[in-house]
Amino acid sequence: MVAADRNYLHAVPEDESSKRRQILDGARKVFMDLGFDGASMGEIARAAAVSKGTLYVYFADKSALFEAILEEEALQHGQVVFNFDPEGEAEITLKEFGKAYIHLLCRPGGGSAIRTVMAIAERMPDVGRRYYARVLDKSVNRLSSYLQARVASGDLAIDDCDLAASQFMELCKASLFLPFVFQAAPAPSEQRMAEVIDSATRMFLAAYRAK
Repeated sequence: MVAADRNYLHAVPEDESSKRRQILDGARKVFMDLGFDGASMGEIARAAAVSKGTLYVYFADKSALFEAILEEEALQHGQVVFNFDPEGEAEITLKEFGKAYIHLLCRPGGGSAIRTVMAIAERMPDVGRRYYARVLDKSVNRLSSYLQARVASGDLAIDDCDLAASQFMELCKASLFLPFVFQAAPAPSEQRMAEVIDSATRMFLAAYRAK
């Protein structure tokens, strides 16, 4: 459904694409405020300032709308986080990745998609699996590929690059992401993010820098 919806976007005139954008923006706000279960097509139509009839022209149901939003989340991750230069020096590259990664996760509204997916994944496992594959697992895979290149160059000594990639990403999130995603704390400051990412990079390279 998502793939077909994405193909439709490329085919429609610009004014229809703008209407679709209007609907997605309204839906994102409703899902953020009310969660998946609390959201209704009526609420989404009101937030997007369109009729319910118009809403159903673009999206078959609430699930299709939510998956379209998750697809955008995946695209944002791909555009912002994963610009790895395999020749890039490890310390600089890891710090840049860590900063981009945490900025993306802790941006305004950045926790809402994850909270919503976590809330529905048990009874809608296909949604959870697709979100994990398109966003979370892709993050690990891209970083792992970079680490493999640095291992091949002799810069790093890592037996399991997938594990190491996951470890670095968790180090970057330490004390930042969970308080934010559970709304126990506001988005972290630039200074705090830099401190945590610098510490994560030092710990990672202490473990994996080639001797």
